[in-house]
Amino acid sequence: MAEPIFVGRSLSCFFRGVTALKDVNFEIYAGEKVGLIGSSGAGKSTLLNLLNGKLTPTTGELQIWGKNLAALSTKQRRKVQRNIGTVYQQLNLVESLAVIHNVNAGHLGRWSFPKAAFSLIFPCDRPLAEKALQQVGIPEKIFERTSELSGGQKQRVALARVLVQDPAIILADEPISSLDPQLSQDMMDLLGELCDRQGKTLVVSLHSLEFAKSHCDRLIGLKQGEILFDSPADNVTDEQIAHLYGDSPIY
Repeated sequence: MAEPIFVGRSLSCFFRGVTALKDVNFEIYAGEKVGLIGSSGAGKSTLLNLLNGKLTPTTGELQIWGKNLAALSTKQRRKVQRNIGTVYQQLNLVESLAVIHNVNAGHLGRWSFPKAAFSLIFPCDRPLAEKALQQVGIPEKIFERTSELSGGQKQRVALARVLVQDPAIILADEPISSLDPQLSQDMMDLLGELCDRQGKTLVVSLHSLEFAKSHCDRLIGLKQGEILFDSPADNVTDEQIAHLYGDSPIY
């Protein structure tokens, strides 16, 4: 069997005495679509931020492609992070800029500062931005001001930015939290199709159990910072879900 991309061993993360993750262990392999499910505050976002190197575990070890991320130099860490694209819940778009500039932010890990500055005046690599926007279904928005887009369109711009980055791994933190049911379906279909077609690995946190089961191969259930189960999506039982959410509502 191929070596896993991510290996977490006894990972814990504490913030000012509050436990965000406690002694979690997992492996994630290339091409998998893994859903992180659980109530708000369960540790899903913390785990994603460990996977992309934004956070460092308090204890334990996270390996990416066989390397301990915390032990890498800044240069080595950035090289690894260029292959990990993240769609944040807050999207992290610059609303005052045109869509093409937000999409081109996916190049920043490899562009020089002069090229990045020049591109704010005369956008570089326009064909690649157009291709990414075509893939997410809004090519006509390329020169519109980002602030004028709908919430669903902004979600697509954030995904197009990741496509321009062209990472091996896509991490998505609640990518459908602000979308209506049809747009949620469209976004999850798009994420799944892109990963299937391009062989990318997807790790996505979701409140929607329905979409987690329909669009992920595997589900990791988190509660109060601990992994309650890690199982193929089709094998997750009603009893496991009831234990996972307890008295919390299931959306």
